Amino acid sequence: MNRYLFFLLLPGLLAVSCGKKASVAEERRLAERILQDTLMDRVSAMALEVVRGGFNAGDGYGEVWIRDYNTFIELAMEVMPDSLIRDNLLTFFRFQGETGDIVDGFIDIRRASHSSIAYKYRYTALEPRYAAHKNTVETDQESSLVQAVWRYVTQSGNRAFLQQTVEGKTVERRLEEALEYLLRERYDERYGLLWGATTADWGDVQPEHPWGVELDENSHRCLDIYDNAFFVIAMNHFLDLTERPEARKRWTELRDQVKARIRTHLWDAEKRKFIPHIYLEGSPFPPDFDEHAVYYHGGTAMAIEAGLLTQAEIAASNQAMLANVEASGALSIGLTLYPPYPEGFFQNKGMHPYGYQNGGDWTWFGGRMIRQLIRYGFVQEAYDEVRPMLERVIKNGGFFEWYRIDGTPSGSGTFRGSAGVLHQAIEEFRHWAKIHQ
Repeated sequence: MNRYLFFLLLPGLLAVSCGKKASVAEERRLAERILQDTLMDRVSAMALEVVRGGFNAGDGYGEVWIRDYNTFIELAMEVMPDSLIRDNLLTFFRFQGETGDIVDGFIDIRRASHSSIAYKYRYTALEPRYAAHKNTVETDQESSLVQAVWRYVTQSGNRAFLQQTVEGKTVERRLEEALEYLLRERYDERYGLLWGATTADWGDVQPEHPWGVELDENSHRCLDIYDNAFFVIAMNHFLDLTERPEARKRWTELRDQVKARIRTHLWDAEKRKFIPHIYLEGSPFPPDFDEHAVYYHGGTAMAIEAGLLTQAEIAASNQAMLANVEASGALSIGLTLYPPYPEGFFQNKGMHPYGYQNGGDWTWFGGRMIRQLIRYGFVQEAYDEVRPMLERVIKNGGFFEWYRIDGTPSGSGTFRGSAGVLHQAIEEFRHWAKIHQ
């Protein structure tokens, strides 16, 4: 097993060594099933083929988005030249703002000039091929780039990339500036956590506008688990990249503080779930709406990746997701959230109940929960729960962006983020199985 996969699977290996409920014989039988699973072989081959088609998020998008690229860069590294992988990462640094902020995505400058979408494009002489834009509702672009660089460096072993310069600054320094931007521009002193606009779980659409991607005077700032868990993951990864003692001390202390504050403010120990939002200046929703009843699947998965939940809490979270799937009629734990926000709560027409990010079923995040179940030793559960995701790839002939409750595929039909997370989950199943044969 290479160092990259060992790092990802270590908690699960430790959990097994500490005495999981499955017997050695049961683990061997499961390992054999995984290694003989032709469905995984077919889906993995399809994922590799999809990524050969390019780096844009899917056939419905012209951009290379950092939040998407972060989730299929590992897959892309298997079929694309290293020079292209690095160039995409460097392009995000070329568009980095003076305050350290990172754009959402970049697109061919000729397409941007003819686009009907009203983005406020960013241009730079450092990168004349592209135009870029930033969704200011989100607070995950900077964390996504740190994670993507970590995935590249860890899988490739190319630590020299960290010392490559963009306009006089090394990649490592620019990564740290991206994290510093979050502390300077998106940090709430009262709670000691990051804030963003109100969205549905990990989504990028606020409720106050028909489009909903730009922070303005109508926005309602809040704290949520996704942004802060992603920040913790990014700090973990930066600590794995930097060798400077002063940086390691600084970011270790802050990482530990943010983890403790998340547990204090966002985790409801009694209900064993995360509070959807803590509002800083009021909620956009009616006062009689009980938002705390909403369960965020994607943010919870990211919290597990950030190391914020115990083994027992992970098990309870998985059971809650399965119960939500059954109650909603969805087909997988990729269900964004449950129950969905009521009709009319979001001005964006696509955000109706069980539409898009308001209760749509997204393999893009369900696959990440599968990876965490494997990582923490819940391999049988992960194997059972990934089957619907794999089966619908074959049934529908591709990796769709999201699915409606009845299983109807929606959005981009070649969504590379979904392909990336499923492919990596399959790789992690196989590595676990080889160890436990």
